[in-house]
Amino acid sequence: MRVITTPIKDLLLIEPKVFGDDRGYFYESYNEKLFHSNNVTANFVQDNISKSSKGILRGLHFQTPPFTQGKLVKVIQGSVLDVAVDLRAASPTFGQHFKMVLSEENHKMMWIPEGFAHGFLTLEDDTIFLYKCTNFYNASADRSILWNSPELNIDWGITNPILSDKDRNGKTLNEFKGLF
Repeated sequence: MRVITTPIKDLLLIEPKVFGDDRGYFYESYNEKLFHSNNVTANFVQDNISKSSKGILRGLHFQTPPFTQGKLVKVIQGSVLDVAVDLRAASPTFGQHFKMVLSEENHKMMWIPEGFAHGFLTLEDDTIFLYKCTNFYNASADRSILWNSPELNIDWGITNPILSDKDRNGKTLNEFKGLF
């Protein structure tokens, strides 16, 4: 497994070592020792799985303190454009985002620490997405930043994604300043 730093401190890209042959493939998707050696001491308490059609945009979601969540995310089937936004007020990269295609084929994962918003756009039908979370879901702490919040300037490669009511009614990044 290879852990790669991104331009945003603490946000990591993970490339597992994949062993494949004509029968399929095998890889280790989580190894506590490796994560700890890279200063990620996450304690995962909840796994979430979503299945989506092509063109679904979920996010940008986060939970407010004290219910913040770190997430290890990956695609089991299909592909997504995965986006993380730094919401940590004291961070020099506050408001900046990092995006990456995660897919069944590339097996890449992203470690998104607490203090980030997260979202993804499905690039294929029947995409299955897995989130390992460091805190339990808390509905009263759940928030959504508009996917097209002008302060973020994220190029999703789509102008009219399919959104939930929650995501359609999200707020701009400026409305959430100072939460972390």
